[in-house]
Amino acid sequence: MKISQKTSLNYVNMGLLVLRIGIGVMFIFHGFPKLAGGPDHWAQIGGAMSNLGITFMPSFWGLMAGFSETIGGLLIILGLAFLPATLLMAFTMFMAFLMHYNAGDSFTVFSHSLEAMILFLSLAITGPGKYRLSQFSIR
Repeated sequence: MKISQKTSLNYVNMGLLVLRIGIGVMFIFHGFPKLAGGPDHWAQIGGAMSNLGITFMPSFWGLMAGFSETIGGLLIILGLAFLPATLLMAFTMFMAFLMHYNAGDSFTVFSHSLEAMILFLSLAITGPGKYRLSQFSIR
């Protein structure tokens, strides 16, 4: 039985929706403790920016990491501001990868952030799909 192009495209859009909801929810749960952690926790997380030679305002960068994961996860679920959200989350995961890699952590430790970075870059390229809250998403 031949699946029509329209039916096939609906499967792709449904697959993107399931992926967006699953990854978005996971990153909301992953990022909220960072966001709620307070300035000391933010400074610890933001210290990862030193891997790029950026040593000023670590609390700000840590807050932005938690914000990127929490609010970015919500935006990905909704399909809103999709390109900026996925690119910010890819950058956040790149920084997490660098932090673990430069600390000498094993592959099993830094692979999660590397995989997530690849996922967010892939989503930035493919876009949110048909099923999103707004047709006016940046994409």
